[in-house]
Amino acid sequence: MTASTEATGNRKTRKGRRTHRTVAVLACGSLAAAGVAGTAAGPLAPRSAQASSHREAPQISGQPEYDTTDVYAFQSPDKPDTTTLTVNWWPFAEPAGGPNFYKFATDAQYDVHVDSDGDGQGDLVYRWTFKDHYRSGDTFLYNTGQVTSLDDKDLNYYQTYDIDLLRLKDQKVVSSTKIADDLTAAPSNVGKASMPDYQKLRDQAVRPVAGGGTSFAGQADDPFFLDLRAFDLLYGGDLSEVGRDTLKGYNVQSVALQVPTSELRQSAKQPVIGVWSTTQRKNASGGWSQVSRLGNPLVNELVVPVKDKDRFNASAPWNDAQFLKYVTDPELARLIEKIYGIKAPALPRKDLIAVFLTGVAKLNQPPNVRPAEALRLNTAIPPTAQPKRLGVLDGDNAGYPNGRRLADDVVDISLQVVEGELVGQKNDLGDAVDANDQPFGKTFPYLALPAPGSRGPLAKKSGGSTNGSGQGAVDRSAGLRTGLRPQDEATGDGGDTLLIASASAGAVGLALVGTGLLWLRANRRARAGR
Repeated sequence: MTASTEATGNRKTRKGRRTHRTVAVLACGSLAAAGVAGTAAGPLAPRSAQASSHREAPQISGQPEYDTTDVYAFQSPDKPDTTTLTVNWWPFAEPAGGPNFYKFATDAQYDVHVDSDGDGQGDLVYRWTFKDHYRSGDTFLYNTGQVTSLDDKDLNYYQTYDIDLLRLKDQKVVSSTKIADDLTAAPSNVGKASMPDYQKLRDQAVRPVAGGGTSFAGQADDPFFLDLRAFDLLYGGDLSEVGRDTLKGYNVQSVALQVPTSELRQSAKQPVIGVWSTTQRKNASGGWSQVSRLGNPLVNELVVPVKDKDRFNASAPWNDAQFLKYVTDPELARLIEKIYGIKAPALPRKDLIAVFLTGVAKLNQPPNVRPAEALRLNTAIPPTAQPKRLGVLDGDNAGYPNGRRLADDVVDISLQVVEGELVGQKNDLGDAVDANDQPFGKTFPYLALPAPGSRGPLAKKSGGSTNGSGQGAVDRSAGLRTGLRPQDEATGDGGDTLLIASASAGAVGLALVGTGLLWLRANRRARAGR
């Protein structure tokens, strides 16, 4: 994958392969991102740190207000001369979690770093800080009546925030500009009885900022989609726990900033930027300690071993070479080979270095790049009118790993890459969760509205979730395919091994056998319109 032509060639090759055999899909779910190398950088001077993403490390899992879940950076589809930066925190926020609903921490600095020259150091930092406000301390209620606007007196608790733009040189601040002052964040979606028109509240929380940008902060539906039940001994030990978006129905705390692209990149001739997020928490001495950082998805969760998770998060991308061994010899590829019998690509994995540390040549690699984990975006590639969920792997160079859009299927993309897509081991692996449960918006901030806390008739009438955080009944007809035994490799057609797995408990008479069971995924891209 060095350019659009090669990606297109790969797509044609796959089409030919599908005429000779059934394409199968590996049910490895959230393990899919093992090709991702390491996350991005620390704050200006990082100290102690813990972890990032969805509850992947012991210490940060108990600090959800500071726990980064995902970072997105993409050219705005309706305003192609702008770039949208989005970061989420607080994983698995159950919508009905009152009376103290969800918020941003007031003793935190939420930062988005932008590297405009590829040296692994941030040149710009956008910093969010939040304040709490109560209209009355004489009630336990989050809201004392129906809330119809952000300044409604019945909204008892609300937050305001500032955004400061820091310009850096050699990790030192050379200037600071306040681009947003005392803006109001969208509240948690308590439910239809309390907030009958939450869309109106969302719209009011979208505000202009200095420099020609637009800002949003508040609650949103978690845009990440995948099946996290891999951690129950790889989907129940027999692949019976697969194919469901286990983040369905949960919310996150989000910030989104849309800014003129010219403000982010070095120049039109050097349009590639690197993006990552960090969270700093005020410590006992009054200073700041970095407790979370994130660039590419699922990194600390799946790539860095337990012994190095804290050290990894405390470091800056400038020093990410110290974690190179986890990229060139990823543990996941070895696990897949051991459990499912799929041969791991040969070492060292230089292809993964290009994708996740330096950017891909002729796509999103800046000149004179220093290897460092960051979400790299070539801002000269315009958004496409028909985005494809597999991004660059399917010929759509405006998608992941060139930045990350909300609808990019980073699980399938990363799994295919770690299993050798770029070194000749062609595959169509994935987790059978292809899209978010809620549609994304067509205008900024693009995020889906958060799931409401409502559970009764009001929620049903308004289309709200009634099964709570995706923990109710599962529509298996939408995702689970017929279970079949894997064919013997010696009897495969032309050396292509048919890898199939059963995820259907109702497949009468068909047993789940062997460690190489895979999901049948015939004509998947045809159904997706490819």
